[in-house]
Amino acid sequence: MAPRQRHIDYARPVRRLMLAVILLVLAAIFLFWQIDNPRAERLRAAIVDKVVPPVHWISAPATRLTQMVGSFQSYARLYEQNQELRRELQKMKAWKEAAVQLEQENAKLLAQNQVRLDPMLTSVSGVVLADSGSPFRQSVLLNVGRRDGVVDGWAVMDGLGLVGRIAGVGEGTARVILLTDITSKVPVTIQPSGQRALLTGDNSRLPPLDFLENADDVRPGDRVISSGDGGVFPSGLLVGQVVQGTDRRLRLRLAADYERLEFLRVLRSHPAERLEDTGALIPPPPVFGPPMPPGLLPTPGPRP
Repeated sequence: MAPRQRHIDYARPVRRLMLAVILLVLAAIFLFWQIDNPRAERLRAAIVDKVVPPVHWISAPATRLTQMVGSFQSYARLYEQNQELRRELQKMKAWKEAAVQLEQENAKLLAQNQVRLDPMLTSVSGVVLADSGSPFRQSVLLNVGRRDGVVDGWAVMDGLGLVGRIAGVGEGTARVILLTDITSKVPVTIQPSGQRALLTGDNSRLPPLDFLENADDVRPGDRVISSGDGGVFPSGLLVGQVVQGTDRRLRLRLAADYERLEFLRVLRSHPAERLEDTGALIPPPPVFGPPMPPGLLPTPGPRP
């Protein structure tokens, strides 16, 4: 323990002496630099010429290190800005998708508003809640029902053409049987020939046209509208265009966009007025002369 103690006692005075020498040298340099004398100025210039170039080479690594640190900090700021721009870009993409969906919905609603229908036909619009289509049944569910005045059997359209008919009404929902369903039978008129036909669903995108009066008068591309026969649908509703299938049968390309059924319009159609008393509308001609025997029709007499 004694040698270590002597080493410690020897090191303390040396450190104190070195510190005192350094302080004296610094004080001398400070005083020398404050002397306003031509000789002192020349001596200072000579010292600077001798000392600054080596110090420059020594300080070059430190300067380069400082530049590298600054470049790294700049890179870190650029990286943070890049990440922030990426996050903003993701948000903008989400807003873009929402804007595109709103634009499509707006276009469909505008298309529904521009459909020209009979002024006597009013409608109620609904949103498709679910597509319950299957290989054996083609139908969709709407968010309008009995509380909205929807009645079973009413025609349903989108912004382009006829979609189907109401087949089942709940309090707040209604089921729409599509024209492609196998149970769908719609009487139609083919323009410009005026041929009558029956559009029969077969669970395909191109349902066939059956019971044509004269198929030779029908050409692919002819316009097809509802005829109104049987009182199932109002007349004059656009259904689609005639095409020729791969089986050489005349089929119909539906005007409605079945790939994007989102907003549908239910037409408030009313049954035709039934005539209970025809005599009140068409009075019989007056009869003159003796009464005719029962079973014989009267002949019109001379006017008075």
